[in-house]
Amino acid sequence: MLTFLVALATLLIGFFIYGSIVEKIFKPTNKPTPAITKEDGVDFIPLPTWKIFLIQLLNIAGLGPIFGALGGAMWGTSVYIWIVLGTIFAGGVHDYFSGMVSMREDGKSLSEIIGKYLGNSLLIVMRIFLVALLVLLSAVFTVGPAGLLEMLTGISLKILVIMILIYYFLATMLPVDKIIGSLYPIFGICFIAMALGVMAGMFLGDAPMPELQLENLHPKGEEMPIFPFMFITVACGAISGFHATQSPIMSRCVPNEHLARPIFYGAMVCEGVIALIWAAAGITFFHGTDSLAAAMSSSGAGSVVYQICHGSMGDGIGMLLAMIGVIICPITSGDTALRSSRLILSDWINLPQAKIKNRLVFAVPMIIAVWIITQLDYNSVWRYFAWTNQVVATIVLWMGAVYMTKEFNSRGFLIPLIPAIFMTFVTITYIIQAPEGLKLPALVGNMVAAICTAVCIFKFEKTCKPNFKLEVN
Repeated sequence: MLTFLVALATLLIGFFIYGSIVEKIFKPTNKPTPAITKEDGVDFIPLPTWKIFLIQLLNIAGLGPIFGALGGAMWGTSVYIWIVLGTIFAGGVHDYFSGMVSMREDGKSLSEIIGKYLGNSLLIVMRIFLVALLVLLSAVFTVGPAGLLEMLTGISLKILVIMILIYYFLATMLPVDKIIGSLYPIFGICFIAMALGVMAGMFLGDAPMPELQLENLHPKGEEMPIFPFMFITVACGAISGFHATQSPIMSRCVPNEHLARPIFYGAMVCEGVIALIWAAAGITFFHGTDSLAAAMSSSGAGSVVYQICHGSMGDGIGMLLAMIGVIICPITSGDTALRSSRLILSDWINLPQAKIKNRLVFAVPMIIAVWIITQLDYNSVWRYFAWTNQVVATIVLWMGAVYMTKEFNSRGFLIPLIPAIFMTFVTITYIIQAPEGLKLPALVGNMVAAICTAVCIFKFEKTCKPNFKLEVN
C-alpha cells in the first residue's frame, strides 16, 4: 500500500510543481482566446472552467487508463513508475502544449498545427493519419462499452453497437454545449465516484496491495520485456497522442489562457491517477500478475473490470456507479474522437461548420467507417491503436519543441524535447520487435531506434538553428 500512496502523492505534487514550471515557460497571456474572438455557437463557445475540465477529462479518459493500465499491470508494480513519470514529464506536457498551441493558433486542429511547425510535407500525412486514428479509436470505444453493456443487460451486441453509433452521430453533429456540455458534468461525477470506489475497495479489502518490484513479472517473461512493450501497452495512462486531437476541441471553449494548466495538464494528471488505481486494482484483486493475465486472456478486459468492480464494492449503488463510469469513459471519448475528425476535415478543406449540411458531409461517412471497423477483431484493433496513438504523441512533442524555439527563442524547448526523444526510441523499438510489427530481435530494434532518434535530433537542430543556437557555449 505504501508504494501506491507514494505514487499517488507524487502525481499530485507533480501537478503543482512541474505543471507550474511548464506554465511558466509557456507564458500564458490575457489576450482574447478563440472562444471569444471566433464564437460561432457550434464549436467556438466559451464555457466555465469546471465544465471544460470535466469534458476534457472524459474526452481523453476512454478505455486507455482502464484497459491499458490493466494490461500494463501484467508486468507488475513497475508499471507505477511509468504511469507517474510518464504523466508528469510526458503526458502532462503533451496535453498542455497541444491545448495551448491550438489556442495560440486560433483553435486550429492538430494536423494544421503540426503542418505549420514541422513542415507541409507532414501536413497531408497527419491529416489522413489522424482521421484514420480517430475513426479507429471510435470503433475501439464502441465495441468495448457495448460488450460491458451486453454483460449487464443481455441485449444483443449488434443492437448496442448501433445505439452507441446513433449517439456518436448526434454528439458529432450538435453544438458542443448541447449533449457534451450538458451531460458530461453528470458523467464526470459517476466517473470520479467509480475511481474512488475501486480505490476504497482496495484499502478496505482483505487482499494486500503489493509493493514496488522492479523486475519483469509478466507471465511470458523475456518474450514480453518491460521495455518497450509496457510503454506502449499503457496507452493513455501515461501519455497519449489521442489527447492532442481532443485538446483543440476544448481550446475553442477556454475563455482565458491562464486556465490551461488546470484544464489540460490537470486532466492528464487526473487520468494518471485513474490509471494508477486500475493498475493497482488489477494486481491486488487477482493476487498477482499470473492470475490477472489468465483472466485477461480467458474472459477479456471487460470481464476483468466487472470482477474488480463487483469485488471492490459488491452489489448496489457503488457497483452501478462503477460500471457506469467504465462504460461512459470510452463512449465520451468515442463521440469526441469523431467530432475531432470532423474539425480536422473541415479545417483541411476550409468548410465552415455552422450549417448542418456541412457537418453531415463528414459525419455520415465517418459513422459508416466506424461500423465497418467494429466488425473486425477487437484485440488486433486495440494493439494497432495503442502504437499509432504513441506515434502521434511523439510527433506532438517534437512539434512542441520546435514551437518553443520559434516562438520563444529560449531553452524551454527541453521540456517537450526530452520526452520526444524518449518516445521516439520507444515507438520505433516496439514496432520492430512486436508480433504485430517486424518481429525482429531486440538488438536490431534498439540499433534502428537509436539511428532514427539521432536523425530526428539532427533534423530538429537543423530546423531550429536559425531561431535558437542549440550548441553549448
